[in-house]
Amino acid sequence: MGIVWTIVLGFVVGVIAKLIHPGRENMGFIVTVLLGIGGSFLAGMVGQLLGWYRAGEGAGFIASVIMAIVLLVIYGKLRGSSN
Repeated sequence: MGIVWTIVLGFVVGVIAKLIHPGRENMGFIVTVLLGIGGSFLAGMVGQLLGWYRAGEGAGFIASVIMAIVLLVIYGKLRGSSN
């Protein structure tokens, strides 16, 4: 059940990040889920480095959305440079 919960939260975080981020990113369901999961993972890692979270704690929802937006910006820069 943990994997299903991770996918659902990843999707929610990814969708919110895409709604907040200006511009249009053509991403499917799977990439949106991966975006949200990646944002949550990076928020947890950065939070541990800064002392906000302990090992094993999940990142906060807002931090996850912010990191997903950062990933969207990076994705847009990389995608834009290849065109």
